[in-house]
Amino acid sequence: MNSKTSIISKEATERQLSFCDKINAFWVGQCITPKAYVETYGCQQNEADSERIRGMLAQCGYAMTDNAEGADVVVMNTCAIREHAEQRVFGNLGALTHVKRRHPRQKIFLCGCMAGQEHVVERIKKSYPHVDGVFSTHHLWQFPELLDRVLSVGKRTYFVEDEAGSIVEGLPQLRDNTLKAWVSIMYGCNNFCTYCIVPYVRGRERSRKSADILEECRKLIENGTKEITLLGQNVNSYGKDLEEGIDFSDLLRMIAEIPGDFLIRFMTSHPRDAGKKLFDTMAASDKIAKQLHLPFQSGSSRVLKAMNRHYDREKYLELVDYAKSVMPGLVLTSDVIVGFPGETEEEFEETISLIEKVRYDALFTFIFSPRAGTPAAKMEDPTPKEEKNRRFDRLCAVQNAISEQIHEDYIGKTMRCLIDGTDKELLTARTEGGRLVRLAGNPNLVGNFADITITGSTTWSLTGELAIKE
Repeated sequence: MNSKTSIISKEATERQLSFCDKINAFWVGQCITPKAYVETYGCQQNEADSERIRGMLAQCGYAMTDNAEGADVVVMNTCAIREHAEQRVFGNLGALTHVKRRHPRQKIFLCGCMAGQEHVVERIKKSYPHVDGVFSTHHLWQFPELLDRVLSVGKRTYFVEDEAGSIVEGLPQLRDNTLKAWVSIMYGCNNFCTYCIVPYVRGRERSRKSADILEECRKLIENGTKEITLLGQNVNSYGKDLEEGIDFSDLLRMIAEIPGDFLIRFMTSHPRDAGKKLFDTMAASDKIAKQLHLPFQSGSSRVLKAMNRHYDREKYLELVDYAKSVMPGLVLTSDVIVGFPGETEEEFEETISLIEKVRYDALFTFIFSPRAGTPAAKMEDPTPKEEKNRRFDRLCAVQNAISEQIHEDYIGKTMRCLIDGTDKELLTARTEGGRLVRLAGNPNLVGNFADITITGSTTWSLTGELAIKE
């Protein structure tokens, strides 16, 4: 694996933008406004990547569409975290054969984390001849060049060289939402958890310069963005590869000092690098949401060691206790894996006991999915699938009961929420802790903070009414 991060020069970025201008001129010459469809799988980082892909396509002259049917370009931005996600991509990719037969001009590209796996690229080459190009996350910034080559030469093209990754500034971005924004502060991961493919497909940790991040956030806030979510595979590692002397807590504080009425969220935090400074920084600012996604993955110290997580049960609980002590209203969510190779019934019960002790607001729960190329894929795994499914169902039942109880405790409270959209005849809003609230009200309120009194709850959401009537 290549471990040297590259900084893409301004000249190299401008060269890519010149390809955009060339493609745009071609379509203008044809008196055609081409259409592009970008389909995204996986995490928020993929969503942020898709915004850049759409931005480049828009600069190439494409209008976005919400369907592959009739699109001149289709880009599938993929996820490699779990087998189910990969199989879904292959199924949908196969279905595009029929779409392309009806629209022979259509060009199809596959990118994202799956494109960083050699066996996936070989499968595309052999079994999916209708796919025109493949590019890994490291080559996303070169998409205009790839697109130009496919349009000009008509030959299948692959930008999938092994790289540690790069930092690129100045790419156009077409955001899905002006009210909320993803801001990537770093890319890649150095942790190499034994079950995870991310370090192999997204490269080593690399941080953007704080000045570039602050400038992006400042522009978003000036343009009316009310909620900024900072993204990274492990945001707590921010700045370790820079010489600025600024860590993630410092960056959070600096963003919170930007004038304006907005809220900052972030994900994902790794318990290995989380600490008191981060929690104290969160507690000190009204602009930093009292919401923390802190994946624990397993309640067993032995399993955590086998996962290469670099913390044990006791350290994790100490972190949670301190975070809750300085932020009494903290909304805490997490990830957990059931059925990791070798997990015993007793170790699974340790996970249940940790959930009952911490009392998470919500969990993202997964049954272990072996990923080719990771150490865990080679581990002995004697637990039958049926047993893993039983454990998974029990874990979900325990957490759902806790979530329901926590949500019931919201009833009667008045909370400041961001009204962020509509759902049929109702407005939708988010509490500071990220809990979904549905309420009646004028759609003109979308985009505003408002005090909402909670009137009802379910396991997964809340209902409410405006504290001050319109």
